[in-house]
Amino acid sequence: MDDSGQESINSYNSRDSLGQVPHTYVPSSSHTDGSRGRAGSESGSEGRLRLVPTETVRSLQELGVSPVAPIPDINAPTNVGPGKAIFPEEYTMETATGLVPVATLHSLGRTQSGTQAATRIRTRRQSLAADLGGDANSVSDENKISHGSDDNNINNNNDLDDTTPEYDPDIEFVTFVTNDPDNPHNWSLKTRWLYTIVMSILVISVAYGSACITGGLGLVSDKFNVSLEVSILTCSLMVIGFSLGPLIWSPVSDLYGRRVAYFSSLGLYVIFNIPCAIPPNIGCLLACRFLCGVWASSGLCLVGGSIADMFPPETRGRAIAFFAYAPYCGPVFGPLVNGFISVSTKRMDLIFWVNMAFAGVMWLVVALIPETFAPVILKKRAARLRRETGNPKIMTEQEAQGLSVREMVSACLLRPLYLAATEPVLDLMCFYVCLIYSLLYAFFFAYPVIFGELYGYKDNIIGLMFIPILIGASVALATTTFCENQYLKITQRRNPTPEDRLLGAMIGAPFAAIALWILGATAYKHIIWVGPASSGLAFGYGMVLIYYSLNNYIIDCYAMYASGALATKVFLRSAGGAAFPLFTDQMYHRLGLQWASWLLAFISTAMVLIPFGFYYYGKGLRAKLSKKNYAFSGME
Repeated sequence: MDDSGQESINSYNSRDSLGQVPHTYVPSSSHTDGSRGRAGSESGSEGRLRLVPTETVRSLQELGVSPVAPIPDINAPTNVGPGKAIFPEEYTMETATGLVPVATLHSLGRTQSGTQAATRIRTRRQSLAADLGGDANSVSDENKISHGSDDNNINNNNDLDDTTPEYDPDIEFVTFVTNDPDNPHNWSLKTRWLYTIVMSILVISVAYGSACITGGLGLVSDKFNVSLEVSILTCSLMVIGFSLGPLIWSPVSDLYGRRVAYFSSLGLYVIFNIPCAIPPNIGCLLACRFLCGVWASSGLCLVGGSIADMFPPETRGRAIAFFAYAPYCGPVFGPLVNGFISVSTKRMDLIFWVNMAFAGVMWLVVALIPETFAPVILKKRAARLRRETGNPKIMTEQEAQGLSVREMVSACLLRPLYLAATEPVLDLMCFYVCLIYSLLYAFFFAYPVIFGELYGYKDNIIGLMFIPILIGASVALATTTFCENQYLKITQRRNPTPEDRLLGAMIGAPFAAIALWILGATAYKHIIWVGPASSGLAFGYGMVLIYYSLNNYIIDCYAMYASGALATKVFLRSAGGAAFPLFTDQMYHRLGLQWASWLLAFISTAMVLIPFGFYYYGKGLRAKLSKKNYAFSGME
């Protein structure tokens, strides 16, 4: 603190190119509390002011901020979507001062449109007062979040896309500062890749848990004297849990951060493996397996976001490829590992104890990873600044808008359903992803029929037949580097389109179909087992490339509501993965080993047309079939 009693609350106090420090004055926290008014409302020793640097119109222009608000990043809070945010760059941009006044954004041309949205002043009074150590009544009317707002001033617009609220121009949005060590993008490349690998292993552990019991279904049938179909439900119900869990963990992540979501969900997952290992009856086992899917689903629905948190859009493609690899390879380890446990020990409980140990280790390791979600990082920083300065108008835009249950339901449930009902392009892509994921689980039940009944192998040897799928998937992971390099070359020549993301799917789609043709053609006793096992090479290669490519395509096509589009994909993918095991065994017994595989091969061959058709005609098809343009070009 200098002699005048003025100090900066921002340790990264830097000057703009003109040598001028943009600033505002706020009450000093050591002499004011939340019940007192704005800067300059006190005098003498009770009114000392603190100099807090903020951004000017010129400094924001130099950082590339234009009058038109861009599409929020994929990891922006779900309630601050397109048309609702005047400063969507808040969570990705670094500024010299770390504070951007709303008044400055207004001067730049970032003005709100439409009617005034809900401000929820009562809730905001309580939360901000708690930050300042006071009570709800200590936040005076002068310090309300938005102009002209009161407890009854609520916008009852029922549309999916709420209008943007009118912010108090005295509000200052918090951003990362230049070279901010709290910004995950500034962590060392080695650290970010280490966390990426750890997160990918987490996905493998979750996916492994879903298929772990497939190596010992006979143990379930023998223990509880139930049919094979009931035993298969122990796999299907956990996969169904994967589709419902995001309804819980996505909002938790938005409000409290990735770490809280991971720690609470994976902790419950570890605990619920105990009743799976020692269930008193089949009903308890099935119920707990379903709940395991709900708890473990955070590893599937949040890890992609965690990886994207650490990498800017231009470099996150390679990191996301690891995420595309993990959920498809994880289930393969289930029959591979537990086939040996089943044959060697005949203990169903040991299968779940091993799964619990794997999940427990990953729970502890992931708990050591710092928070990566920028909105929560900045929310904590804003809370600290409010306590230090006594100024309740320092906040994030998410805090300024507030959050309601209706918005969370809209973003996490209604929006995915809306997109599924109105977007044929999304439905086709999700159906293709669903087919590939379903075929993977179909392999888990086709291989026991082929290798168990035709060749007479036990579960341990049958599990070894899945190794080619892992090999093919690993080769596909290397191929994604080629696809990323080709995409970067396109971006250097011209503005890319979503269809440029389909290269990987066009390469991989034929291989998935070829795998099933091979599986059917070689399922004969006189053909050595290498024949049908080799189908896994082609399938593993194709499935990872298809998933990696279509995942990026969906994000680019539905950039405005990428999280909603991905939620639609997760739901349909999990539904397919849960359904296929229930009829695969019967299909192979009734149609025969050849025609069951060929039926799936015919379907997969027809689906090959989708990535090629959309690559050449996708832009026109999206214009005709989509209700509106959700891609980046739609905001230009």
